[in-house]
Amino acid sequence: METRIEVFTKENFPDAIGNEIVSEVVHIGITSVDEIRMVQVYLVEGDLSRGEIRKICSELLIDGLTQDYICIDGPSDDIQAEKVKIGRKWSSNNIHTIEITRKRGVMDPVESTVIKGIKDLGLSARSVKTAKRFLITGQLTTDQLETIANKVLANKIIEDVFIGKDNLFYEDKNKTVDYVFKKQTLAILDADDEQLLAISEKGQMYLTVTEMKAVQKHFAKLGRNPTDVELETIAQTWSEHCMHKTFKGIIDYNGEYIDDLLANTIVKATSELNKPWCVSVFKDNAGIIEFDENYNICFKVETHNHPSAIEPYGGANTGIGGVIRDTLGTGLGAKPILNTDVFCFGPLDMLHGNIPEGVLHPKRVFKGVVSGVRDYGNRMGIPTSNGAIFFDERYTGNPLVYCGNAGLIAKDKCEKESYKGDLILLVGGRTGRDGIHGATFSSVELTHQSEVVSGGAVQIGDPIMERKVADALLIALDRGLYNNITDCGAGGLSSAVGEMGESLGAVVDLEKVPLKYEGLSYSEIWISEAQERMVLSVPPENREEIRDIFEREEVDATFIGEFTGDRRLHLRYKGETVADIEMAFLHDGLPRITRKATWHLPSHKEPELKEKTDYGEDLKRILSSWNVCSKEWVIRQYDHEVQGGSVLKPLLGVDNEGPGDACIVRPVLDSNKGIIVSNGMNPKYGEIDPYHMASSAIDEALRQVVSVGGSLEKVALLDNFSWGNTDKPECLGGLVRASKGCYDTALHYEAPFISGKDSLNNEFKAGDKTIAIPPTLLISAICVMPDVTRAISMDVKSPGNLIYIVGMTKNELGGSHYYFTHGFTGNSVPKVDTEIAKKTMDLLANATGNGLVRSCHDCSEGGLAVAAAEMSFAGGYGMELDLSQVPFDTGTVRDDTVLFSESNTRFIVEVQPEKQKEFEVAIKGAPYGCIGKVMDNDIFTILSLSGEKVISEKLSDLKEAWQVTLRL
Repeated sequence: METRIEVFTKENFPDAIGNEIVSEVVHIGITSVDEIRMVQVYLVEGDLSRGEIRKICSELLIDGLTQDYICIDGPSDDIQAEKVKIGRKWSSNNIHTIEITRKRGVMDPVESTVIKGIKDLGLSARSVKTAKRFLITGQLTTDQLETIANKVLANKIIEDVFIGKDNLFYEDKNKTVDYVFKKQTLAILDADDEQLLAISEKGQMYLTVTEMKAVQKHFAKLGRNPTDVELETIAQTWSEHCMHKTFKGIIDYNGEYIDDLLANTIVKATSELNKPWCVSVFKDNAGIIEFDENYNICFKVETHNHPSAIEPYGGANTGIGGVIRDTLGTGLGAKPILNTDVFCFGPLDMLHGNIPEGVLHPKRVFKGVVSGVRDYGNRMGIPTSNGAIFFDERYTGNPLVYCGNAGLIAKDKCEKESYKGDLILLVGGRTGRDGIHGATFSSVELTHQSEVVSGGAVQIGDPIMERKVADALLIALDRGLYNNITDCGAGGLSSAVGEMGESLGAVVDLEKVPLKYEGLSYSEIWISEAQERMVLSVPPENREEIRDIFEREEVDATFIGEFTGDRRLHLRYKGETVADIEMAFLHDGLPRITRKATWHLPSHKEPELKEKTDYGEDLKRILSSWNVCSKEWVIRQYDHEVQGGSVLKPLLGVDNEGPGDACIVRPVLDSNKGIIVSNGMNPKYGEIDPYHMASSAIDEALRQVVSVGGSLEKVALLDNFSWGNTDKPECLGGLVRASKGCYDTALHYEAPFISGKDSLNNEFKAGDKTIAIPPTLLISAICVMPDVTRAISMDVKSPGNLIYIVGMTKNELGGSHYYFTHGFTGNSVPKVDTEIAKKTMDLLANATGNGLVRSCHDCSEGGLAVAAAEMSFAGGYGMELDLSQVPFDTGTVRDDTVLFSESNTRFIVEVQPEKQKEFEVAIKGAPYGCIGKVMDNDIFTILSLSGEKVISEKLSDLKEAWQVTLRL
């Protein structure tokens, strides 16, 4: 029997979701909506009595105080029962209904959770489906209802929309047709270049003609055409996402030939530094560094850009889920201890008329991405402790979503290896059509057709399943039941088994893979990127014990093959061979690309801004700008306290509303040893010079570490390049120059890279117009902190304390927020001074370690004025500062330059008067100036170079300017 249950908010309580939707509808220009009420719909199938259904509703599905429910047997288009139950005086002429449900095959974690809840009540349901029903009052046309449905309520990539009727749960069209096996081959042996390219594009494999010809040549030697799954496997393995073929290719850069850019910059810096505490770099799912006598720390940051562009919630949801699996699959497995995220969007106030066809509005992308990361991290019980958000119109069609995770791993569990005869164990979620062609889709540019052509690449995560997988893995790890592990990420089983079996070979029986539903072909099973799956290499003698562990945690665990030792990838479906590929060709047969790269210093208009006597409005304008304003709306949705190890959180100060520089976490709760995680990114500098953008990003990440009490003694870096189309010489030239900046700056700071990721072809093509993202490099830093009790925060602590600036201020307003708020870019990009930068950080870190610093904040976006203002209103005390005491280079003579320059390696530091002399001795050798003091009032004051007031603002006004922009 099927029962439709509808849960809704009682009339005398506000419908928070409905009210928020009303504001979104007004935002898109429809003002005739009076009210919206949301009804959560469940279709429960099972042999359940009326009393049992009522028990499910009252004890599981509703909050009895604020919610009520109705039950309907069978399909019904009549909403009269809803109207009576809700108690509204609805008019039949102005009530409209829109019902939304997930498409078949798209993961809905609520369904499995409800089934589990029903089981916990001692009852049983065969299946549960869910939908959302929106009751809308107002004078609305059919076109307006469709606009509300498609632009506010639903994403038709993953959801079905029903206007004016119930969703068609009951229709036979949702039933899957059984799959009839037929081995498919692709005729490539006699194909010309045009035909080869057509085969690649039709299959969404995105292999180039050169690559297709290499495949053609290989199979010509074998005397046969490839099967569909063989060509799919090669495409996944050779994708830019998996192989990093641009970074590893041959580049002609302004006449300099670079053979493997990655090896000659990022990896080379780490090799030359040769830090003994680097345990594993560039060879596993995450980099590993030493922590203490028992544990190491692993760290990885991934991108999930293209999926987030077409389905923001699912893209971000599976982005954070995937990077958590990276640490679970590092070595023999790590315990995830913290998440990070950095996002890039178009401005949230963009007019809908300026949004290209096929692109979601930035505000919708923003909310979906934030919700996706929030739900996954919070539900898995992992704190999201660090991050940043950037805005630029060029991210509108191609948002960037960086997700990171750090894990704690036992020292003796950092190495892994499969052996001949090991069984291949697939654990976790079941396999469906979600995520097909995800790896290849992530390697090409987006177009207005991407949502139609590549909708199958979108996935929805199930964090509860991943948590159960993680719990079971850690038990099996402690018992030593497996030899190797990796996550089933980009390319699905194709990449996971292909990588684990590279040196051995493997045979897989595809019909053994557990499916979400029937009807999948053998090829779909192999390349699906369905989430929450891991692959393990298990000795045969451990077969029953490890399977029992996963069964007790209610996690599917299925043996699907074994590692053979013949160095071939052999796939079977019900006994028939569907693929037989040499591992050597799969992993080493990719033709290396040769590309031209050029770079020339651009020239931007240099602004001629008139000097002022009052820069208060400029300060407030910068504080309220998209890239500087408070991200509190986002941050407060994340759990920072779960696991109990959080020491320094993202928001600090008397009201927990000041912007922290970095997070500090204690991975082992009975120890005061901790880790610091920070990030640096400044895309606007890349428009002037990607080299200095890269070096500034490293400097920013490291000075944030120092700002919270860390040092450069044991700090490691991660790089994440997000770039445009590197087939274009000028675009590739910028990538080369940024990589060179990474190499030089990492050597200067003696900070090795331990892992990284690149995401190329981040462009959106709309008709004849192509919109490329600005060159974007995220640098993440992780530092081992010997004693977290030495941590300091950025909020000022006490009136009468002295304020110092440490570091040299220069005439470097190029790419600054001050210039940007006036409509300019400029040319004088901030540079890292390699003569003094590391020494400055080392001296300040030593002073902080000796207890000489009360608070510290790094100078970054907005310069001295913004950093000091943030410290002031976070602590709740005023400041009085004097620009004439700021150390600056010759020629830096204007007040606005000293106020807003974003020169690197600078800190605002609070020092107690009785420790002034000791502090100045400690930082001797670094540029510094005592520029003022903390005041026992609510006024933030800065005196000009000539001694006149150039800023005098109430703290409440500065704080309001900072908070109002993103107060959604």
